[in-house]
Amino acid sequence: MENTLQITKATIDDIEILLLISQKTFYDTFADDNSQENMQLYLDQNITHPKLREEISNPYSEFYLAKIDNRTIGYLKVNFGPAQTELKDPKALEIERIYVTKDYFGQNIGQSLYNKAIAIAKEHQLLYIWLGVWEENKRAIGFYTKNGFVAFDKHTFVMGNDKQTDIMMKLELQ
Repeated sequence: MENTLQITKATIDDIEILLLISQKTFYDTFADDNSQENMQLYLDQNITHPKLREEISNPYSEFYLAKIDNRTIGYLKVNFGPAQTELKDPKALEIERIYVTKDYFGQNIGQSLYNKAIAIAKEHQLLYIWLGVWEENKRAIGFYTKNGFVAFDKHTFVMGNDKQTDIMMKLELQ
């Protein structure tokens, strides 16, 4: 039987799996390039049960889980208007997170989650999508560039005690 990818909208009932997949994928993505201390500090402050409960309860944010054979292997978080981390533009969608477990890197799971974000933005007739990506995350920058995003600004992202620079990228939809 072929492994079929399913992308489903997460609800508050998915909070436990969302917490696990959020911690795992964040660690998978950034542990090799950051200190253990900063990784743990970030996880303890930002990827917690109360924080995720607050985020998933926000009517202007949506989470989507990527599953193969009922196993969650990644997720997407998008923000509308006031839930956006910076621009707060009602004509835009922010992709705040697209993460996939390391064992599924290179298998188009990220592309499928990205395609879901595009579909959401178009469904809401938004003008553009924007996001921030760590300047050292060459894999993600290449992915977004390949998909038509262009850099338009920078902002600071704090990883534990380490101030890092994110490149802000945008894709016009109209």
